Amino acid sequence: MPDDATRDGVASIDERFARAAWSSLVEPGDVIAGIVVGEFGADRALSMLLERRSPDEWVGACSAHARPDLPPADVAAALERWKPRLASKTVLTALKAAAHHRAQFVVPGDPAWPEGLADLGPHAPIALWVRGDLSHLRGPGEAVALVGSRDATNYGEHVAMDLAAGLSDRGFSIVSGAAYGIDGIAHRAALASSGTTIAYLAGGVDRLYPSGHGDLLRRIIDSGAVVSELPCGAAPTRWRFLQRNRLIAATSVATVVVEAGHRSGSLNTAGHAAALGRALGAVPGPVTSVNSAGCHRLLREYDAVCVTSAAEVAELALGRLNQQPSLLDGLVGEPERPPASGVPSTGAPPTGRTPRDSAPAATSAAATSAVATSAAATAPVVAGVPSRPSLAAGPTRVHDALSKRVARDVADLARRSGLGLREVEAALGALSLEGTAREISSGWLRS
Repeated sequence: MPDDATRDGVASIDERFARAAWSSLVEPGDVIAGIVVGEFGADRALSMLLERRSPDEWVGACSAHARPDLPPADVAAALERWKPRLASKTVLTALKAAAHHRAQFVVPGDPAWPEGLADLGPHAPIALWVRGDLSHLRGPGEAVALVGSRDATNYGEHVAMDLAAGLSDRGFSIVSGAAYGIDGIAHRAALASSGTTIAYLAGGVDRLYPSGHGDLLRRIIDSGAVVSELPCGAAPTRWRFLQRNRLIAATSVATVVVEAGHRSGSLNTAGHAAALGRALGAVPGPVTSVNSAGCHRLLREYDAVCVTSAAEVAELALGRLNQQPSLLDGLVGEPERPPASGVPSTGAPPTGRTPRDSAPAATSAAATSAVATSAAATAPVVAGVPSRPSLAAGPTRVHDALSKRVARDVADLARRSGLGLREVEAALGALSLEGTAREISSGWLRS
């Protein structure tokens, strides 16, 4: 953050308000927003946006270091994404809801800001909205992420419970996403052991989701923390779940996949952990169980470590902490930007395997590009998130914004999806061809 936006490392009131506005303006993982906010400070960047500065003016005002990462075409596309949401009412409503629910607002430079998020570079969240105890957020060395299938088996739930309880007894915080299945069991076991657990949500912290875990999330708020980079009022969507996973990985020293199908969303979290150089573990399951196919794939094809007990997970986490010089061994500097035309791969993983004696960076890149992108076609990973939404991401975000009952026009869909008008129109064309969206006289509906 530029010096004029801070005093003694603490953000000014104007900078805080501007970051709250930016968290309402952009979707999670918007790298162009991350670059301009980091370059100018949130307050100045917001002023430039309100002044309708041209893409060339944005690039011209940047330092020489930032210009190679900020092509005018990418800036122009970003401005088109942000304009539909440019309204003061949105951020004021979010702040009022945060005050009502006693949610706290945390920005980089605050004592509670999780230090592991710095490794995300421009992909880091602009701010965090938190309900609970802020002291639990700091320090990736004290947290382990336990993730896995929503459709967990009795075996998976039993293992998740043992791991979470054992790690809590050893002083680790348990980080997960509050979903049904493995996530929920991990949170509950940590609470039962009087440990600390942190839940990262894909929507606003005022919307406890899933609703069936409302009581669980309230218990987490009482003794841990519930966190989101999205403002109060934001709805959880498929795109936001995938982006949320990078926060789970970044704020933990190790990520362990307890149980996962071949294309489970938890593999997306594993991909982010690999890209960040975090320790990655997987729990083996019965060879006949489809619910463990993803774990076996991590163990067979990628550099995951087989773990079967809390002691082994603690050894994995502590071993990673003791490595020098930093947690980020396989990813130096800012995440590499793909070509402007690059789109994350989709479908099946590559045919070649990554040898286990390869260089760490090569292993990390292979795990990242294959594991995370095979989990979902719309899952850009830390080392390869395109600066503008990929061809796969656009239809996903527009589909999330559509309703089956209420017709929505292009402008409304742009605001809800965080895309530009032309990007929404292109996505609607693709969805129409797929038969997943249809147009009526008053707008578009999800089919």
